Amino acid sequence: MTTSVADTLDRIRTEIATRIVGQTDVIDQVLVAFLARGHVLLEGVPGTAKTLLVRTLAETLGTRFGRIQFTPDLMPSDITGVSIFAEGTRAFEFRPGPVFTDLLLADEINRAPAKTQAALLEAMQERQVTTDGTARTLGSLFTVFATQNPVEYEGTFPLPEAQLDRFLVKVKVGYPSADAEVQILDRFADGFDSDRLADFPLTPVLDAEGSRVLRTAADQVTVAPEVRAYIAAVVRATREDAGLTLGGSPRASVALFRAARGAALLANRTFVTPDDVKDFAPAVLRHRIIVAPELDVEGRTADDVLDAILARVPAPQ
Repeated sequence: MTTSVADTLDRIRTEIATRIVGQTDVIDQVLVAFLARGHVLLEGVPGTAKTLLVRTLAETLGTRFGRIQFTPDLMPSDITGVSIFAEGTRAFEFRPGPVFTDLLLADEINRAPAKTQAALLEAMQERQVTTDGTARTLGSLFTVFATQNPVEYEGTFPLPEAQLDRFLVKVKVGYPSADAEVQILDRFADGFDSDRLADFPLTPVLDAEGSRVLRTAADQVTVAPEVRAYIAAVVRATREDAGLTLGGSPRASVALFRAARGAALLANRTFVTPDDVKDFAPAVLRHRIIVAPELDVEGRTADDVLDAILARVPAPQ
């Protein structure tokens, strides 16, 4: 890796940390997903800075930012856009929806019913939307950052497996530590308020072209044959585990490959190690597998099963 790429990534992390306190692992996972050209599902209770994180990332990267608040009455056309008859031209003109941006925050995506959630499927998979029979490109930087309330909370609609599989990672956003929470209060006492971000501007580290260059650098990270075999073994083990009723698909293997590349780049390396795979396997796989009912009753989670699989599958030396 060139020194400039490493320095740029360090500056991005530092700039984001000026607003986001106590979520270092979450910041790293979101950055890795962006480097790997993947969409991100952020799950956590309200008030844990999920929305602030995505907005801050967009400002730091110098990319366009769009936000959609998902609600039970949101329609697919509210996302993609609609054609309106214009009196002046006597023709229908397309009015783009908020999906036409670079970084799209789909806030509380599981508040909307499945039909509306599905409006993002084509956009996430092909980075285009089709309206009135016309395919409209969204651009190479288009990335969805969806926030989700935990499924046990009332008023939510679980995402279908087909859409979950389009997210490269599912990042769990927990509460900050006691020390970090005190730092949050200290910053608020000093005047910082996330409701008045215009008063606390960030210095963009990159522009859109610079973000594309970073992604190209991630594509050039080397993944040795033995590490590729390890990725495949981990994903195949999820299909054979008795504690799971659904394992990872070949798309999951590709996703883990891409995430491991992004992790290596963030760690200032030009090659992937088995630890990169281990570190990101839970985030890449937890939303792609289904725990058997008997384990679910016992309180076992997808992460518990994945930890056991990673301990069992031998890693290359």
